[in-house]
Amino acid sequence: MPPDVPPIVARSLDLSRREGFLRSCRHETGRLLATLAASRDGTLAEFGTGCGVGSAWLTSGLRTRARLVTAELDTAMAGKVQELFADEPQVEVLAADWSALTTYAPFSLLFVDSTEPKQGGRDLVADLVDSGGMVVLDDFTPCTTWPPVYAGRIDTLREQWLTDPRFTTVDVMVAQDASVLVATRR
Repeated sequence: MPPDVPPIVARSLDLSRREGFLRSCRHETGRLLATLAASRDGTLAEFGTGCGVGSAWLTSGLRTRARLVTAELDTAMAGKVQELFADEPQVEVLAADWSALTTYAPFSLLFVDSTEPKQGGRDLVADLVDSGGMVVLDDFTPCTTWPPVYAGRIDTLREQWLTDPRFTTVDVMVAQDASVLVATRR
């Protein structure tokens, strides 16, 4: 593990390894999340907690006047993540479907790391984000063409986010094999 990984991230990565959860937030994406979180006040959220790695990165950048809410559908896993964040008063982990977080909106930053709202698109999350708020979506493969192509097909999810007039969106390459969409609500 790199030496610059914050302690809360290291603990969440340990939980992820113990649970055999291999699709945790990458370090490159995590550093971006921490950086973006450090620019936000108000309520930040993550749809799709998993073992809490993305939440840990967000927590490592949280400002004093910010809080983070996150939801995990698997109640046993949510309990383990609640224990992980027990000493973090700015963090609330719900044992619930991602949609339970809508009552906490509007968000100044929303990390969409759950398949249903990610595939459901912008209409599911647009009204949950403050004007000037950010939506972050990860797990994209870098693409240098327009329209964006993935696996020989137009990447409609990425194309829709990049062209939605409600957002100003950028596709950020965080590693040679990974990119993240960052969309700011106009």
